[in-house]
Amino acid sequence: MGVTKTTGFSNETNDMSEIFKAIGHPARIAIIKLLSNIPSCVCGEIVEVLPLAQSTVSRHLTELKKVNLIHAVNKGNNIYYSLNQETWKKVKTFIKTIGKPDGSPFDCC
Repeated sequence: MGVTKTTGFSNETNDMSEIFKAIGHPARIAIIKLLSNIPSCVCGEIVEVLPLAQSTVSRHLTELKKVNLIHAVNKGNNIYYSLNQETWKKVKTFIKTIGKPDGSPFDCC
């Protein structure tokens, strides 16, 4: 497989590309939706609502952590996951700017 050329694009565009790749799976979108509605939860709680094995959910969580979309905090024997609101806000702002020549957010959304 060839190397994707990323030079010549802004850091923001390259960062968003990595994030969009990470959320390009239905399980990861489901995880983001779940974490957007609750403050934090452990992997087992996510497994309960997804039709996937625990090891598969863990792999998806790892991919979301790589692009800083979720936080993981160790508490005792558990790891608690939560949505990284700062990164999620950047994603939403980026989407709102697509199509505007000056790159500013749309006022309607």
